[in-house]
Amino acid sequence: MPDKDYILALDQGTTSSRAIVFDAFAQPIATAQQEFEQIYPRPGWVEHDPRAIWQSQRGTAVRAIRQAGITAEQIAGIGITNQRETAIAWDRNTGKPLCNAIVWQDRRTASHINQLKADGRDKLIRQKTGLVPDAYFSATKFAWIMANVDEAPRLAASNNLCFGTVDAWLVCNLTNGDQFITDASNASRTMLYDIHRGDWDDELLGLFGIPRRALPEVVDSFGPFAEVSAIDELKGVPIAGIAGDQQAALFGQMCTAPGMVKNTYGTGCFMLMNTGDDIVSSQNNLLSTVALQRGGERHYAQEGG
Repeated sequence: MPDKDYILALDQGTTSSRAIVFDAFAQPIATAQQEFEQIYPRPGWVEHDPRAIWQSQRGTAVRAIRQAGITAEQIAGIGITNQRETAIAWDRNTGKPLCNAIVWQDRRTASHINQLKADGRDKLIRQKTGLVPDAYFSATKFAWIMANVDEAPRLAASNNLCFGTVDAWLVCNLTNGDQFITDASNASRTMLYDIHRGDWDDELLGLFGIPRRALPEVVDSFGPFAEVSAIDELKGVPIAGIAGDQQAALFGQMCTAPGMVKNTYGTGCFMLMNTGDDIVSSQNNLLSTVALQRGGERHYAQEGG
């Protein structure tokens, strides 16, 4: 049996999907990348086809391992990092998306946020989630789907509705629908997750009209969680890590101790500071967010974008 000397990283971004094979010395030996369509139905609206996200990520994964000349038996695990806050809804039974993904940049729910602020709900949201209420986050996107996509309430009533961010969508597809999970770093970007207790918050779920059973199980950022079954070339490879792109970049830049800061540049520009075990509240509209979770213990960061 060959040594498991390689790691496959899946980087699902806002404008493209990328896969990178790393060797035992953490050196990249193969890379594949594929752009996909940006959909702008109206001014301020930004969408992706969830099927294009999956197919582009699947295709780059296969091309990268072929380029590297390795097999599934040589891969120790897969790590997933993803564009955050983008909201996807699908049918639990069929895996079919109900509509296009609503991208983090989308502003269609700005009026919903304004109403929440007018109703004095911003303090509650900030206290529980560490986030400044904004259409950027997933909660109002999920609420919009519930209100505007006919299939969503019907599937919710039969416990067959799945709401997830991109990581949950990828894991579900990689496992042929067997796993419906998200890690704590991605959950903390939804505006539905209590970063103090480490769980979906029933008060916030009620506020946004989101059924708890439609949301994924929140797990650690470190696995393994499951094995790939949907891609023949990767069958049996463990899914060993999940993190939102900016949290992954925090540790990719080796900001592993409290007080260390990174700034990275992609579709946006994001600063994150590791705050360790402490949730640090900002007086200047920085966000408090989960950096990672391991063994059920959460570590935190402050973020500005």
